[in-house]
Amino acid sequence: MRIEALPFPYEFELKSTALVLIDMQRDFIEPGGFGETLGNDVSLLEAIVPATKAALEAWREAGGLVVHTREAHSPDLSDCPPAKRNRGNPTLRIGDEGPMGRILVAGEPGNQIIDALAPVDGEIVIDKPGKGAFYATGLHELLQQRGITHLLFGGVTTEVCVQTSMREANDRGYDGLLLEDCTESYFPAFKTATLAMIRAQGGIVGWTAPSAALLAALNSAA
Repeated sequence: MRIEALPFPYEFELKSTALVLIDMQRDFIEPGGFGETLGNDVSLLEAIVPATKAALEAWREAGGLVVHTREAHSPDLSDCPPAKRNRGNPTLRIGDEGPMGRILVAGEPGNQIIDALAPVDGEIVIDKPGKGAFYATGLHELLQQRGITHLLFGGVTTEVCVQTSMREANDRGYDGLLLEDCTESYFPAFKTATLAMIRAQGGIVGWTAPSAALLAALNSAA
């Protein structure tokens, strides 16, 4: 299949490609969550949910592999270094009790993926203690076992966990494409800059394309 993308068309086979949705969690996207306690406008992130849901449903219908990630720490915070927990000057920190339970702690209500994009049986769910999807997780091995060579990305935030995951994937030999309207930042200028960085120099990190280009490719194949 072929997606019209930048800096040039992206070619992939369904059987060797996975859709990876990064950290579409309540604490980042819904009002009252961790993202909002940091002073961010979460409505910016909420706005990508319809396009992301449409892409996810089309990918499922085509029979493609889906991976969901959650930024999540163990209850004792043994996998959350002080350099991460103490960053900035938030009113609430990782592990503190928030409106949706303990912030970014595995199993807490706010740590769950939003209902609109909730995983279904057979989809991979990765709890990651870092920004990247490959750090301290078994994701690379799981993808290798399934013969995956290409990754389509969406999720939040564009310049942090999404870009980190794409760079990790690139270093491991995957061809990655970011769905432009299925990712967002609390700072729109950061998203714009990240898209440019990813596809710069002939796609030094990967490709970018609107989700409509993916849907068109899937429809043509069908």
